[in-house]
Amino acid sequence: MITNGKLLEKFETNFIKRQKLSRRTASKIFEAMWKEAVSLGILSSKNHLEGIEVDIKIAKRLNSCSKKSSRKHLAVS
Repeated sequence: MITNGKLLEKFETNFIKRQKLSRRTASKIFEAMWKEAVSLGILSSKNHLEGIEVDIKIAKRLNSCSKKSSRKHLAVS
């Protein structure tokens, strides 16, 4: 059981920085992780881009709100 998530994250980050993976090895790791996520039901094995249009629209709206908010904050300060 993981009791200190921040410590684990720090370890993983440092470990990854020390690794020199070839593009081929990185691709194999990514593919294995993808297959595991599909098998666990986290990702769909169907169309990976299904629904991306909605995600893009939401992201654009959120980004525009964030920009407007930061401009208002700068004007008030």
